Amino acid sequence: MKQISILGSTGSIGTQALEVIRTHPGEFEVIALACGGSNVELLRRQIDEFKPAFVAVANPLAKEKLSDISNVDFGAEAVVRAAKAVPNGTVLNGINGAVGLESTLAALQSGATLALANKESLVVGGSLVRAAMVRPGQIVPVDSEHSAIAQSLSGGVHNRGLTSQNQDGHSEVDKLVLTASGGPFRGKSRAELSAVTPQQALNHPTWAMGPVVTINSSTLVNKALELIEAYLLFDIAPENIIPVVHPQSIVHSMVTFKDGATLLQASPPSMKIPIALGLTWPKRLVEVAPALQWDKASAWTFEPIDSQTFPAIDIARQAVAASAAHPAVFNAANEVLVDAFLAGQVPYLAIVDTVQKVVAEFSGVDEPDLAQLHEAENWARTRAKQLLN
Repeated sequence: MKQISILGSTGSIGTQALEVIRTHPGEFEVIALACGGSNVELLRRQIDEFKPAFVAVANPLAKEKLSDISNVDFGAEAVVRAAKAVPNGTVLNGINGAVGLESTLAALQSGATLALANKESLVVGGSLVRAAMVRPGQIVPVDSEHSAIAQSLSGGVHNRGLTSQNQDGHSEVDKLVLTASGGPFRGKSRAELSAVTPQQALNHPTWAMGPVVTINSSTLVNKALELIEAYLLFDIAPENIIPVVHPQSIVHSMVTFKDGATLLQASPPSMKIPIALGLTWPKRLVEVAPALQWDKASAWTFEPIDSQTFPAIDIARQAVAASAAHPAVFNAANEVLVDAFLAGQVPYLAIVDTVQKVVAEFSGVDEPDLAQLHEAENWARTRAKQLLN
């Protein structure tokens, strides 16, 4: 059985991963679970069912509620320990936000395969993630778009980037195409978005996700982060990564090769397929999710991004071009603004508008170390909060 450590076990990615494990008995052994500590009762049920050897809870305040369980440790260092728990297995990093970076680095340094759903850790610390890898191809992407790209790349040659075991640099890839659902506000004008409420922004038409990711999907910040992630994962220049709106969320992304052929991965909108592949890559499990029904009529449509209404992707391209620390600033400022929007402190359009201001003001750092990245993030959060007042 493959040994598994799940970081973010009570979140959307973690709970779906445990559903995959539950429905495929004999395939996996859950060695460690880690979570933030906001849903202790769910964590208790997970411990009872999967019986991990080690459990980590980031919030020390949860200690009192779990004092009767002997194999639980608390604090950020405990989560990092969980990331190191399966050096010969797979770590699924489903932590939300840049706080997942240190766990990503620890998992890679341990020698484990990293099933990466925490895009922010790569966006923030791309060069550090690359340096922490102990072998080529150690990272398996779990985001549905990047999983789709990784699957599509198998139809050609692409011997570079963080997912390839062959690193001779040869590539037949021309462009990557990132698909976006368009979120709940596809087709809306900027003026129509001025009075959007959190409840409206959280009403995603096709995907069930956590609140932060759902807001990011509505602003297309999520697609902006995914562009940066694709650039780092696959070593493709940002100008050759093309986001498009695909409202049906059936085609999860595409690869266009130099001969003019385009390969894609298509499946119903379920995260279980990329999660399962992250746990077993390149092996596929059986009956992970329902397949498409090809005997029924359907239509797939693709539209260009409206960058006037949704400028986040253009801001991400500018951040990548500016310095290696600018993506961390982009992400940190956005985290502050999303929290403020959900708390009713700022209007919807202020999210990306303020992020753009913070990114433009940052002076940049070339080849930042971890301390410099944290410093850049702290500056961005402070500046974003100042601009809110």
